[in-house]
Amino acid sequence: MPMMHRFIATQGLRALLLFVGLLMLQGCERPERIERIGGPTMGTVWQVQMAGLPAGTSVEQIQEDLEALLTLVNRQMSTYIDDSDLSRFNQAEAGTWQRIPPDFARVLASALRMAEISEGAFDPTVGPLVNLWGFGPDGRRREPPSDEKLAAARERVGWQRLETRDEGREILQPGALYLDLSAIAKGYAVDLLGEYLDARGVRAWLVDIGGDMRARGLKPDGTAWRVGVERPGTGARQIHSVVEPGDMAMATSGDYRNYFRDGGRQFSHTIDPRTAEPVHHELASVTVIHPSCMEADGYATLITVLGPEEGLAFAREHDLAVLLISRDGEGFREDMTEAFRTYLVQ
Repeated sequence: MPMMHRFIATQGLRALLLFVGLLMLQGCERPERIERIGGPTMGTVWQVQMAGLPAGTSVEQIQEDLEALLTLVNRQMSTYIDDSDLSRFNQAEAGTWQRIPPDFARVLASALRMAEISEGAFDPTVGPLVNLWGFGPDGRRREPPSDEKLAAARERVGWQRLETRDEGREILQPGALYLDLSAIAKGYAVDLLGEYLDARGVRAWLVDIGGDMRARGLKPDGTAWRVGVERPGTGARQIHSVVEPGDMAMATSGDYRNYFRDGGRQFSHTIDPRTAEPVHHELASVTVIHPSCMEADGYATLITVLGPEEGLAFAREHDLAVLLISRDGEGFREDMTEAFRTYLVQ
């Protein structure tokens, strides 16, 4: 073969190999776009935005798998399902040990740790009070319960009464103890969906369940996921501030969506286990950014119970990224830890 022809053939082969290589690389991921899936769950809605799906990955299969994980959390930890693992424990006879699944045990262990470090401001046995005040499966109410009913429900509350063994996989029903993990289980569900997406090789995602969320990676255009912190209020939703959580989770607890009024007073769905009554202070919402959404969810409730001053002190003591929004006359006042400030979009 003449030298010039050999050179052209060689260059052509290299170009063909390069072209094939580029096709193979492009085939490793879907085109750079954001896929959106979601639906109803846990009395609210869930949504996942994701990009960078591996080749051959079915969006429909991911949705089906994520819905199965949400069903798993509900079947284990919902107080609204009569035969959930949690409900079976709540209905168990006094003195009986109940074996619980690993996910349930993981969430309960975190809840008990928060109860201990907060000296009972967070308490997973608060269920009888939640139900009595009309914020559980027993149905809504429009006036406070009687002192007699309140005293009886209060006797059933106390995280110290719960005994565990076998690394938390077995728990003892001492009698009339009623667990309620609604202040932390939704955050765990967010973590669970995120762990699944990581395992499937999804490069970037944002998981949101009723305002509890967790993010990973960058959007297709190279920008970070941005999340709005809602301004407290009962009217149209407004944004108070915007954050870029990075590869972190975020959860918000507020008193302005789920409540009832009686005699001019607003009764929040957040119950202080120490007083047996809804929280009554100027703190309107708490937002926590944390590596774990389960932890962020629990801390948001814990700090809401503590109130603006004690809650801010707790957040600083435990080096948490926290934003507190409190009512101040006709407006609002914000307080935040330095750790939270680093996530704000200026």
